[in-house]
Amino acid sequence: MSGGRLPRHQSSWPSVHPIRGPFRFPNPLMRFCVTIISSGRGACSICRPWYHQHLCSGSTAVKDELPFYRRFLLRLGALTRRQLRFTLMLVGASWGVLREACRPTSWRRTVIFEFKSTLRQAAGGGLFSTLFTAALTGFGIVAQAIYWLGIAGMADTTDSLLATVLVREIAPVLVGIILLGRSAMLSLTQLGQLTIGGELRALQAQGVDPFLVLVMPRALAMMLSSFTLGVVFSAISLSVGYGVCRFSSVITMPLWTFLYDIVGAMKPIDYLGIPLKLIISGFLLSLATQLTGLDATRSDSLATLLPRGFARGIMVIMVVNVVLGVTVA
Repeated sequence: MSGGRLPRHQSSWPSVHPIRGPFRFPNPLMRFCVTIISSGRGACSICRPWYHQHLCSGSTAVKDELPFYRRFLLRLGALTRRQLRFTLMLVGASWGVLREACRPTSWRRTVIFEFKSTLRQAAGGGLFSTLFTAALTGFGIVAQAIYWLGIAGMADTTDSLLATVLVREIAPVLVGIILLGRSAMLSLTQLGQLTIGGELRALQAQGVDPFLVLVMPRALAMMLSSFTLGVVFSAISLSVGYGVCRFSSVITMPLWTFLYDIVGAMKPIDYLGIPLKLIISGFLLSLATQLTGLDATRSDSLATLLPRGFARGIMVIMVVNVVLGVTVA
């Protein structure tokens, strides 16, 4: 069979949709190609003409045999799958990383090396950016909050306000944005180029699992880096704000007393919510950008992958922080 021609013993193709209804494929190769085409990849030269003739040309035979409510549900289901496709991929990849990370056999030398390299690049490389951003935050937010609350006669609420606004809300968001621009976009670029260039298929042909060697260690390293940089950010921003206020003689208490009061103003649930925000946002941020690179097609380029990955990364950071902020509060 070639060029989409029918076998000699068959006069016409069955009119039932091959994906959404029962269908007898002429051979296993066509079943495989139809599955690949439906996922947006492509097909072999044998099955491509047949697919475009019977699935992409809007064949009236398929549509006429389905009742109206089934056609409506068909379109509604296709739209829902397209909108939720990446979310379901993110959920499945998260479970896959957690499942593989619990297996001792998954931690081979190549995986450990990739984990250490990503941890060094994310935590070590993002440390200076975190320190600089924390210093600006301490000077612009902490010092101003302490000063104006003292002027307004609300100095007693300073500790709870800093614990709620800075440590619980601002720190996870800013750390996530730093990791997105410093490390996550780098992973997106690397995996996107490997996918478009065909290097990932070459690794799979050699028996190397890219998910196990690249995705899992990078996601876990970003998760640990997010927690580490979040703690550093909170400590530095509060210390810089205290230093500015102490230099201006706004407060006279020692630094340890100032930090102890802020820690004491935190609710017991905050000791669970703040680490969860940092850990989950870093974990899902890494997975979202890596899956964007792995999901690239031949028509994609860095000009299309980078905006898509950045938008998905920002969406992950905001959704995680808003959901956990509401549930934890």
